[in-house]
Amino acid sequence: MKGVVFTEFLDFVAATHGSDMADEIIEDAALPHDGAYTSVGTYPFQEMQRLVAALCHRTRASADALLKAFGGHLCSAFAIKYPDFFTASKTLFDFLESVDQHIHVEVYKLYPDAELPTFRTNSRDAGHLSIDYASCRPLESLAEGMIRAAARHFGETVTISRRRVEDEAEPFTRFLIEQAA
Repeated sequence: MKGVVFTEFLDFVAATHGSDMADEIIEDAALPHDGAYTSVGTYPFQEMQRLVAALCHRTRASADALLKAFGGHLCSAFAIKYPDFFTASKTLFDFLESVDQHIHVEVYKLYPDAELPTFRTNSRDAGHLSIDYASCRPLESLAEGMIRAAARHFGETVTISRRRVEDEAEPFTRFLIEQAA
């Protein structure tokens, strides 16, 4: 997992729970890097799992809730760091459909070893988007948080539902995103 996700996670923890909490979960997680991540480095996903588990333990919040909140933080951080990815689209649906075809293509240019999730459009009409999210990591809640934050970024009100699909070839999560009338 790319280091930018780790550095943003620790920034998120410091912003929402204080810098002491960030230090405490690093200590609780007993990380080999002692929490010293660089945004361009690559680190084992298990370290992120340990950080999330430590934060869940200390805050008594569910991993689902924490990952959704972190997804919102991460999307907002990416909008600041990589504004061109956001300004290239006029709507949330256009933006979400650009993730694999544009954004991830650019990420691979910078980080050829990145293991990114896929976002494939299943169906779209004027007020609905069905998109399939597949990843080797169980981060559907993080993706949902990012989608919700992206909707806010584009000034759109949406409802989001999701369901896990156990496809033989590749399990995925199907998100149904509906725009408010």
